[in-house]
Amino acid sequence: MAGGGAFRLPISKREMVPHFSRNQVSTVLHQVAILLELNGANMFRVRSYQNGSRIVGSLTQDLGELVASGELFDIKGIGKGLGSAITEAVRTGVWPDDWHDLHEKTSPGLLEMLGIPGVGPKRIKQLHDELGIDSILDLQEAAVKNEIAPLSGFGAKSQAKILSGIDLLARFNARRRLDIGLRYGETFVTLIRALPGVIRAELAGSARRRKDTIGDLDVVVALADSDHELVTQSILNLPGIADIKGAGDSKVSLILDTSLFEDGFGLSHLDANVLDAIGGAEYEQLESGGTIDAQVRLVPERVFPYTLAYFTGSKEHNIRMRKEAQMRGLKLNEFGLMPETELTGLAAAESSLPALNESDIYSHLELAYVSPELREDMGEIEAATKNSLPDLITNDVIKGALHNHTVLSDGEATLEQLAATAQKMGWNWVGVADHSPTLTVANGASAQDLLSQGETIRRYNADWKEKEVDFRIFHGVECDILADGKLDHPDDVLAQLDYVVASVHAIGRWRSRDESENTEDLLKVIDHPSTNVLGHPTGRILQGRDGYEVDLHKVLEHMAEHNDDGRLKAVELNASPYRLDLDWRLCKRAKELGVPVAINPDAHSLAGLADISYGVMIGRKGWLEQKDILNSLGGADLQRLMEERR
Repeated sequence: MAGGGAFRLPISKREMVPHFSRNQVSTVLHQVAILLELNGANMFRVRSYQNGSRIVGSLTQDLGELVASGELFDIKGIGKGLGSAITEAVRTGVWPDDWHDLHEKTSPGLLEMLGIPGVGPKRIKQLHDELGIDSILDLQEAAVKNEIAPLSGFGAKSQAKILSGIDLLARFNARRRLDIGLRYGETFVTLIRALPGVIRAELAGSARRRKDTIGDLDVVVALADSDHELVTQSILNLPGIADIKGAGDSKVSLILDTSLFEDGFGLSHLDANVLDAIGGAEYEQLESGGTIDAQVRLVPERVFPYTLAYFTGSKEHNIRMRKEAQMRGLKLNEFGLMPETELTGLAAAESSLPALNESDIYSHLELAYVSPELREDMGEIEAATKNSLPDLITNDVIKGALHNHTVLSDGEATLEQLAATAQKMGWNWVGVADHSPTLTVANGASAQDLLSQGETIRRYNADWKEKEVDFRIFHGVECDILADGKLDHPDDVLAQLDYVVASVHAIGRWRSRDESENTEDLLKVIDHPSTNVLGHPTGRILQGRDGYEVDLHKVLEHMAEHNDDGRLKAVELNASPYRLDLDWRLCKRAKELGVPVAINPDAHSLAGLADISYGVMIGRKGWLEQKDILNSLGGADLQRLMEERR
């Protein structure tokens, strides 16, 4: 994505040649090509910069050596003018004046419009020249007034796509989903840990707390004072840096892009319903060229645990921790835990209580260690005081998952492939829940095909039992919830299944109704004797659409009553990083009510089974323990539970 936020010429932080890296030069050439096109330059000149960016970005030789030897000019596609400009920048650390002029004279509003999917430099120039559009707000107003459709090369469809693209960009720029943020963060931290002089490096912030969406990345690095310059320069020369926003004594601020990933960047298979909700191909375009801000805090090793805890947050948790310190006559901040003093920063840290890790900080305050996921001031301080924090779930306790799709509906994998992959993952069982007929976009299976699938599953289970293989498939269905809380299969069909995941997919209709009507329909479907699991309870798609209005507290309380009466009614924590629905706050409420949670990847491919890990992350954030989830049961125990609690 060519977003305006990354359109600036990087400043050299090196005192020696080469002053700029291959990636920095490639990025700047790409930017200059766009700026030239926005300013109406000759297309041959634009293409020369485009080609130059591609050539430099794909070089296998060291750019500094090519410049020093003059061999840069021998590379096909690097002409005399472009080669001279690159050479000047790499040797002196100064970009050509005309490149500076381009950046300064181009309106920031035009650069911001580049982030809208499908709106490139050529179209932006036309819109600017013919309608005077100079910002996203201008563009939105013109589209709403139907001023764009009559322009040559546009039309009503293009105008509508521009409006949807503006909406998508607004959602995309706000925060990144957990999976995307972690992919950037963990890759970046791995690169930093390998640098000479780095003693410790950890991801902090909302990523470490496993929020369902992530803002900027925060990384804390421990190093010796003597290695500060070495580590700073090494970080600035890492791949994947689109721009350097600042590099001071204690912080490096960067913009990372997808060139960070050595193996490239791609999105896994998505079902059509989710892909449509998040923006389809336009969303994939944004993500494949996306960026994320990152702040790296550089600190001495002795204060590292305090800095890590502080920048992990949350703000609310930190406030509570500071109050605990104040009650003991101490002061807690990012540098240490010390008596009240007029000194500040690292000087004050000289009198800090020592801490080798974060656990020591909590111990000094007479608190049990609080896992990062729980640090939201949601009762964790009170529990830490009483040493009653939950024993949070881990990936190791997962023995299977109920909600997965095969080629019978809209999955990519066969029944056999799904089972084989689940076994390789160390699972004891796997559940198959293909879509029901009403969801035509997902190729919902007919009752006849569903029952035929059941016969195949029974044969496989019998064969495994005969061979004493401790594995089985549970046969279910993801059944659409229809009007008035009815299910999308006759009762006699549902009765032949091991379980039913009841889910809402007609989101438009449900979002058009009020909370009470939606809630009543969910209560009805929960009362249905075949319903075992309420699937993705709000229907939300992160950064795609809000869920429908529903009183989930009332729904969970109703489910608790059924469970108290001996009927299995579980709520799904859909582990797809596009959903993460149930919200972590309501996981905690389900736990309190004794409603079992079924963590499900909602896998539509073999790779999708691994999404269970995101569900575990959110489950941990929601205080879930092994006893709270169905996934921790072995196959025999789960089958017994299903049979006993019908």
